[in-house]
Amino acid sequence: MPEERKSYSLGFIGAGNMASAIMRGIITCGIVHPNNICAFDVDLDKLNRLSAELGIRTAKDNCQVVSNSDIVILAVKPNTYSKVLLEIKDCLEERHILISIAAGISVDFIKQLIGGRCKVVRTMPNTPALVGEGMTALCTNHDLSPKELEAVKEILHSLGKVEEVPENLMDAVTAVSGSGPAYVAMFIEAMADGGVLAGLPRDLAYRMAIQTVIGTARLLSEWEKHPGEVKDMVSSPGGTTIEAVRHLEKQGFRGAVIEAVNACALKSQALGKTINHVKDEKTR
Repeated sequence: MPEERKSYSLGFIGAGNMASAIMRGIITCGIVHPNNICAFDVDLDKLNRLSAELGIRTAKDNCQVVSNSDIVILAVKPNTYSKVLLEIKDCLEERHILISIAAGISVDFIKQLIGGRCKVVRTMPNTPALVGEGMTALCTNHDLSPKELEAVKEILHSLGKVEEVPENLMDAVTAVSGSGPAYVAMFIEAMADGGVLAGLPRDLAYRMAIQTVIGTARLLSEWEKHPGEVKDMVSSPGGTTIEAVRHLEKQGFRGAVIEAVNACALKSQALGKTINHVKDEKTR
């Protein structure tokens, strides 16, 4: 990869929501010029619209993306990874860095399919990346140079915050931050439903619930307080909040969330094992 920052070329295999969010983020942050971004997607209309909007280059196929790029982001569904990796295998060179953004796909799985031809980084972004407030975890097998790792992190920082974790924690990451936006959205919907039950107009209930979650998350982040401290700040003796907390505890609120996160992590593990089993069957 070229020595100077922002001089590398970036390729995208797949141009869906997450890929387009990454493109917008890095272009907005000035990390990579649109002329140095190349993408391919089987949905050519979507690809051409994105090219017209952002000024990126389009490729005729996935191999052309790889040939024109130093760093390649594989932004396709997990069930198509094997097919796409085998398709681009012979186009990959030692200079390439391949970034995966799919749940359940291990670094080892990717490297075995491509014959260890290039360096691989596994990541797990989440949907708030679409508005620059994402939480992305990354892991690698440590064969990247410090400069290459810096370049990868710089790309991911355009989506929000980034944490480097051991690969054995990626299923837990998937369960907390990867799938977490769904839990938060359900909680906001439930809060708003409660507000409507208490008499609030629906649109006002949603606005108040959404801002309350945003504000509480920001308070926790900026003040670096334990969530329990914030709960205690709001809960006056014999007051309305502690009454609501009592009802949540009676209904098993925290236990339900814990079990849901654990179930998600176990499902992520199972998906990874299934994908690896399919790969092993194909290579026998």
